[in-house]
Amino acid sequence: MANILPAKTKYRKVHKGRNKGFAKGGDTIAFGDYAIQALERGKCSSSQLEAARVAINRNLKRRGKLWMRVFPQKSVTKKPAETRMGKGKGGVEYWCAVIKPGTMLFEIAGVPMSMARESMRLADGKLPFKCRFVVREGVEVL
Repeated sequence: MANILPAKTKYRKVHKGRNKGFAKGGDTIAFGDYAIQALERGKCSSSQLEAARVAINRNLKRRGKLWMRVFPQKSVTKKPAETRMGKGKGGVEYWCAVIKPGTMLFEIAGVPMSMARESMRLADGKLPFKCRFVVREGVEVL
């Protein structure tokens, strides 16, 4: 499984920052008919996002269209175990996406609601926070 990471960044290492507040954008369904929305805040690593994406695609069996609304832009660094303090910041360990409550993570179109719901349930199991299934307004619920 290939990890998702940015092609190019201005700086390789970034500050930790704080993850407070609610989603400022990306909190409505923009592309598909069904989506999965984060209910909690947290960091989602590139491998977790990729695992969720693969779970959705495997369940859909190449039907419909999938949009991934988040991308791992932030690098997370880690110093080796049993290393003394000082000597600068550690190397980049992995890339993550900072998720706030209300953020749409994945969207699906072109499949029945039951199939979309099952795909999103499988993806939810791969993610480190609670999510909910959301249906776009105007879509007939069968």
